[in-house]
Amino acid sequence: MKKFNIRKVLDGLKEQASSSASSVQSGAPENNLMQETLQSENFQLCKTVRHGFPYQPSAMAHDPVQKILAIGTQSGALRLFGRPGVECYCQHESGAAVISLQFLINEGALVSALADDSVHLWNLRQKRPAILHSLKFNRERITFVHLPFQSKWLYIGTEKGNIHIVNVESFTLSGYVIMWNKAIELSSKAHPGPVVHISDNPMDEGKLIIGYESGIVVLWDLKSKKADSRYTYDEAIHSVAWHHEGKQFICSHSDGTLTIWNIKGQGKPFQTITPHGKQPKDGKKPEPCKPILKVEYKTTRLGDPFMILSGGLSYDTVGRRPCLTVMHGKSTAVLEMDYPIVDFLTLCETPYPNDFQEPYAVVVLLEKDLVVIDLAQNGYPIFENPYPLTIHESPVTCCEYIADCPVDLIPALYSVGSRQKRQGYSKREWPISGGNWGLGTQSYPEIIITGHADGTVKFWDASAIMLQVLYKLKTAKVFEKSRNNKEDKQNTEIVDEDPFAIQIMAWCPESRILCLAGVSANVIIYRFSKQDITTEVVQLLEVRLQYEVNDVESPLDGGGGDRDPPTPGAASPSPQTAGPPTHPSTSSNSSDGVRDNVPCLKVRSTPLKQSPGYQVELVVQLVWVSGEPPQQITSLALNSAYGLIVFGNSNGLAVVDYLQKTVLLNLGTVELYGSNDPYQRQPRSPRKTRQPSGGLCDINECSASEDRCKSPTSGKLSFSVCVISVCTGALPFFAISSTVLLSVCPPRGANPLDHRDNSFSRSRSSSVTSIDKEVREAITSFHFCETFARKGDSAVAPCLFVGTSLGTVLAVALNLPPAGEQRLLQPVIVLPSGTVARLKGSILRMSFLDNTGTFLPPSFEPWYEPNATGADGEERDKARKRRPVSVSPSTSQELQESQYAVVVSEKQAKVIALPSQNCIFKHSITETSFVLRADVVQMNIGNCVACFCANGHIMALSLPGLRPLLDVNYLPLTDMRIARTFCFTNLGQAMYLTSPTEIQRITYSQETCENLQEMLGELFTPVETPEAPNRGFFKGLFGGGATSLDREELFGETQAGKASRGLAQHIPGPQGLEGMKGAASGVVADLARARIALDERGQKLGELDERTAAMLASADSFGKHAHDMMLKCKDKKWYQF
Repeated sequence: MKKFNIRKVLDGLKEQASSSASSVQSGAPENNLMQETLQSENFQLCKTVRHGFPYQPSAMAHDPVQKILAIGTQSGALRLFGRPGVECYCQHESGAAVISLQFLINEGALVSALADDSVHLWNLRQKRPAILHSLKFNRERITFVHLPFQSKWLYIGTEKGNIHIVNVESFTLSGYVIMWNKAIELSSKAHPGPVVHISDNPMDEGKLIIGYESGIVVLWDLKSKKADSRYTYDEAIHSVAWHHEGKQFICSHSDGTLTIWNIKGQGKPFQTITPHGKQPKDGKKPEPCKPILKVEYKTTRLGDPFMILSGGLSYDTVGRRPCLTVMHGKSTAVLEMDYPIVDFLTLCETPYPNDFQEPYAVVVLLEKDLVVIDLAQNGYPIFENPYPLTIHESPVTCCEYIADCPVDLIPALYSVGSRQKRQGYSKREWPISGGNWGLGTQSYPEIIITGHADGTVKFWDASAIMLQVLYKLKTAKVFEKSRNNKEDKQNTEIVDEDPFAIQIMAWCPESRILCLAGVSANVIIYRFSKQDITTEVVQLLEVRLQYEVNDVESPLDGGGGDRDPPTPGAASPSPQTAGPPTHPSTSSNSSDGVRDNVPCLKVRSTPLKQSPGYQVELVVQLVWVSGEPPQQITSLALNSAYGLIVFGNSNGLAVVDYLQKTVLLNLGTVELYGSNDPYQRQPRSPRKTRQPSGGLCDINECSASEDRCKSPTSGKLSFSVCVISVCTGALPFFAISSTVLLSVCPPRGANPLDHRDNSFSRSRSSSVTSIDKEVREAITSFHFCETFARKGDSAVAPCLFVGTSLGTVLAVALNLPPAGEQRLLQPVIVLPSGTVARLKGSILRMSFLDNTGTFLPPSFEPWYEPNATGADGEERDKARKRRPVSVSPSTSQELQESQYAVVVSEKQAKVIALPSQNCIFKHSITETSFVLRADVVQMNIGNCVACFCANGHIMALSLPGLRPLLDVNYLPLTDMRIARTFCFTNLGQAMYLTSPTEIQRITYSQETCENLQEMLGELFTPVETPEAPNRGFFKGLFGGGATSLDREELFGETQAGKASRGLAQHIPGPQGLEGMKGAASGVVADLARARIALDERGQKLGELDERTAAMLASADSFGKHAHDMMLKCKDKKWYQF
């Protein structure tokens, strides 16, 4: 019997609804253009992995046997770290701050205490940790948590000064309670304050030390339920630490002192130390210092003990950075940190507190970094951190995510990036080395690129759900360092902070050409080279991109038509041409004091030494125009096959040929329409001093006072680009051969990020009236392609498609010279071809499919070594003469349509048949919200449109039918950071910046979701617990070694009774105790549980066997010694002993 599938029925209904809603203009056959392979069952949304530094950390713990580290944050997140590549992220549902973490050492479990007075037990034996039990305190606030090694009883100190005890296995409260009024002296009437420390004596588990904030320390006898000793100091306590022999402990205080106490000594401390205080000569108390927030006391078998503390600096040290102090013998090392210290832990060789600790490293958790200090080497060097924790080194301003990039790209970036590594790190291996890597099935390379506020760009290897920095590029080196001259600052900067911040990135992975748009209205083009080079002069182009509407009726009147057309010969580069001077620009303020022709940043004039990696090819800067600053760039694209970049803003667009180093087109948005502008725009009131802009505005007038762009060469190759006038109708060109239009297309999977800071403030209304009132029409999207520029064309040709903020898609035809030398000498012919389509909302993304539905990636130029010489240089020239790689559509023109353009706006998606320009499918993505990011992505078995909306929905639409395949309410937009950094890429991957320091990766592919469990690393690995320290024969015979305590008998219900019912509420976890052993569901989970149970049973039996054998051997040895002693002493009289 055939199985009934409700999902397929729903898909059919959706398809029918989509087809009925689509505007089919080319007849019925268009509905069956091609078979769509993707179905809704191919999609599933889930988080994969989180990278970066935990945002706002608040607590830390370390398992010395498993060698894993846990960090809790103020938002209730947990991050767990093992060996490099083994990371895990968990989240407490309440979102309350984590105040304490305690590992059940070598048990695969973790206890977390939160600021909402809840305690949770996490199971770490599964790849995605889960909560097994929770306990919520109702009457008391939790201030401190302590779990002794190999104990199942958890001590919880509260704000009221009481201590409660919790059974970790059942997560139930014991009836045994240490009340504050019994712990302190009865004669004392004052409350001792909250509990700030709890720990048991390393040598006697029955003795518990309790530290109260007011300065009182109590040694509590658990068996007799009374205080053995009390130690009082007149300064508040912040932390307490034991000497491993259990005879002394040390306290840190709020006045910057350390007090060492003998447990049998009453009254005064044995020793008082002020590590950073000035010692007066007259024997008085040293001057108070800042509080010592934490101290640890660690012993070594062969040398002096270590005292490690944070804080305690003198109040005189104003402006000094936070410090960690390491006191070892007579030496004191003060280690400065870049950020405030949140917590630190000393890593020791043994987990047993009653043995020599042998510390070898200190893990220091800072507010924005994690530092590990090597205690075993002189000078205490730090370990090189292998985790990707430097994402936020400078705030992230934009991101790109590229999956399935060329296989040689990551090794190339790694080879140049490895030379950038700092020196002076510890030579020892990274000490946090627990866990195992997952068995990744994904074999394709992935790269994440992050742009930062200080102008740096970082390339990350993101393959197989890991993250590792490959290469770092500093763009600020291209510019002069800003001086503190206020007048100069006003002239050069249009942003108050971070003038070098990266705003948009466009990258061609195949040619390795990188194009970056900065917040100061500049564009930098980089080429990748494996050789270093010294650039004597950084080549610069300056562009006047000005917006002005002078007449409602025609954008051509008002200046463009009355200019004399130039002669065709004026375009050829000639030393005799009266071209503009080279940079630095000399024109700044006009005679009336209005800034004009001034760039926002000054390009450096001194030689620039460029290391292997990305090397600057050209800088393009927008300049001030008649006292108005340039508008920030809103869109950017590059195409390596054409040798062009194109960028746009709210004024218009400019196209630059980076091969010939010329500006090819400088055009206002209105002028793209010609006389066919559909919008009745209101004119601005023009200044009399401002030159009117009409037609295609002149790119470079041959006048020294109003130079439109600068030649990058040193005066020997100046150039002039002639005025182009546009007429109505067929748009004929005057001196059309004298201009070149080149643009850069986004590479496969690397579409430029649409960064628009005003995207939330401007009107989102889709009504025509509100659009008509909006005068400025910004350029929001570009796409280079080989397609049909005009309606009814018979052959494809290179084109630039332009999308605007008013939802218009316009085509610009490009006529490129032949490859090779001709490409460097002949101009490119540009022909605006009119409007292709109109949609509601800003255009976000454009892409193309051939007549079979196959994605058409932009053409590209293969990478070559730009600085090659000799034989390598000949190979480079051969590579440059080769025709660029392009995927052309079918040459057969028998079919009605040969290509399909996919256009996505903030509100709609359309599929347009070319060359007829008929809209064959249309889908309204959202009515109440708007799309923030859209990408046309390639999945394993087809293509789709992926969208992220401001209301938090992530959607996928089929191609070309635009059927909804996925719609999940995933992430409500909380701030601009998510909108600015959200990226989709091929094969069902996506990412965004979930906090200022962390990247969250997600997948919308069902296949990846299914394989995720195998790809994730394992935190818990079976490791044998080290042997306990040997007490020795005489300590065992006469006492003096560590004494154990039967906590089960003492804290159990039989002797201690039941706890108060209203004190705390037990909340079982979603998995319960059984979740400790299973990781899946169904038969697989049962088998996994059975296998784990057998393994553990076998392991325990093996341990029992070994222990029994050891006991037998010990008994034999003892019997032998006793027999020898008996033989030796049997004939002696009592007085001979």
